[in-house]
Amino acid sequence: MPGTSTPEAKKKRLGRCVQDQQLDGHFFLTFLISLLPAGKLVLSLDRTNWEHGETPLNLLVLGVVLEGFTLPLVWVALEHGGCSDSATRERLVARLLKSLPAPRWKALVADREFVGRRWFTFLSGRKIRRVIRIRADSVVDELRVDQWFGDVQIGRMRCLFEKGWVYGCMMQVVATRAADGDLIVLATDLSVWDTWEVYRLRWSIGCTFSSMKSRGFDLERSAIVIADRLERLFGLVTLAWVCCLRVGIWMNACKPIPIKAHGRRALSVVQYGWQYLAQALRWNHAQADTYFGFLKQPFSSPSGA
Repeated sequence: MPGTSTPEAKKKRLGRCVQDQQLDGHFFLTFLISLLPAGKLVLSLDRTNWEHGETPLNLLVLGVVLEGFTLPLVWVALEHGGCSDSATRERLVARLLKSLPAPRWKALVADREFVGRRWFTFLSGRKIRRVIRIRADSVVDELRVDQWFGDVQIGRMRCLFEKGWVYGCMMQVVATRAADGDLIVLATDLSVWDTWEVYRLRWSIGCTFSSMKSRGFDLERSAIVIADRLERLFGLVTLAWVCCLRVGIWMNACKPIPIKAHGRRALSVVQYGWQYLAQALRWNHAQADTYFGFLKQPFSSPSGA
């Protein structure tokens, strides 16, 4: 931080920042929305949780899939360590719809934690198309899905001939079996091919959480347990994270990340951007102005990426 004040004084300034009530969800969303590309977008919903002592910290996050990650847009700290309820999810989606209307949503992708009649009906009523994994004991047209698809072989894909009733909504149901034998069944409003292409993007939100936590910003080491302050901290981490992602994408285009023998990148795009951005800030490098200039430019659309 600039200035001649002591390190302790600078720490107190940062502490006051985390307590600043002006840094609310609307503040973060207004900025993050400006970075989104044009066109339809895939939205991903998931939780990230950890513990501080015996206190569970649990954040429900909804964001847009970009560049192999999910950019968080809205989030809420849950008051318990378990799953979210439908009312909480509905409020989160409603917040985002005010800034990102449903016609911009290509689909919402989520895991089997996010199911239920009320929840599915809510999404249908807002004209939000879904790709959501359902549990093996879920009932479709009065028959459990593991009875419908119990004989599906590994690597093979099957769907119902016609749409069926899933949690009170008429949807297509698609199934496959993973290499470990796990039956994967999806309730969807998309075509069969588009369903699998979109569902593969669900893992992007896990990549984001990983880079914000143990493999990046060490978010889970924070001792903040008060809900509004935790939400504010997550917003500040998101701003730092998106800076690194933006710089990493640009640097990777200029100087590609080395590919290792196993065929994967030596480090993630976020880590790549962090290296250059941290160096520029630490040494007051003129390139820092260029890096932060990217935050005035939206990401490229998925089709042009």
